[in-house]
Amino acid sequence: MERVWGGRNLERLYAKGLPPGVAIGESWEVADRPPAVSVIANGPLAGHDLRWLMANHAEELLGHRRTRADQFPLLVKLLDAEQTLSIQVHPPPAAAAKLGGQPKTEMWYVVEAKPGAAVWAGLRPGVSREAFERRLRSGAVTEFLLRWPVRAGDAMFLRSGQVHAIGEGVVIIEVQQNSDTTYRVFDWNRLGTDGRPRPLHVDEALASIDFDGSQPALTPAAFEERSGVRCRCLVQDPLFCVVEYHVQPGAWPAPAGRKGAAILGVVSGQLVVDDRGMDQRLQLEPGQFCVLPASVQRVETSATRGAVVLWVEPGDGG
Repeated sequence: MERVWGGRNLERLYAKGLPPGVAIGESWEVADRPPAVSVIANGPLAGHDLRWLMANHAEELLGHRRTRADQFPLLVKLLDAEQTLSIQVHPPPAAAAKLGGQPKTEMWYVVEAKPGAAVWAGLRPGVSREAFERRLRSGAVTEFLLRWPVRAGDAMFLRSGQVHAIGEGVVIIEVQQNSDTTYRVFDWNRLGTDGRPRPLHVDEALASIDFDGSQPALTPAAFEERSGVRCRCLVQDPLFCVVEYHVQPGAWPAPAGRKGAAILGVVSGQLVVDDRGMDQRLQLEPGQFCVLPASVQRVETSATRGAVVLWVEPGDGG
């Protein structure tokens, strides 16, 4: 996805085949949003896409965790913020229903950050809608936002309604609700790829920002041991759950007992996924993802070298 704030880091980090001379800000890795829909790359259903899979095999894919909107419930992206993104917000459910958009709760996992890099997320305590709007109309609201210095391995969970911006020099993995509704409140007075200012959505944003709710925070770096593997829970929410695993070379007993789909994403190292039932074997490199359907339970995983892996499961609240 071409973005005015994007760069070329996805090519450098993950060998993504980017079109020449274009600033690429996003790579949609697991997507069910036409026309950007993930295509099945292996097995007897190769060539079909995730949209077709949801239309024809949703029960086998999701198990009991059926989505309300007849779409795969999550969207997983790689984001390359060569420049700072706009200050923006995604509408919570009630606002989205009134504005004709879709709610979007998301999680950021930082895979690379330049020295001094930061993100903005949440409002400082005591900021009212009236004060925010007055400052917004003059084009300066950053002093009302919380600034979080970040480095590789940091993670943050952001509920819809929490205002935010990703700073320059940050590459992240984003796990989110399957939505593409974004309301910009300030865009640093920059021009879009067409040479014109990108549109703002001030009224919609003000109707969406949660001025009274809780604020986001960086996930504590507290690891535990599960079956001899270091891990930490990044998100535990009705919409989705994300766990980070640090896998040593050798066999890895992937989480057992899941009743729905799961997404595996490799942050670093190399992971091998074997489906014994279908005689399918995947070798996942950094920046690569796979979907494990609910109906596929006989899976064996191993790391040919040490790997950092994100394990993502859709919840029941989407």
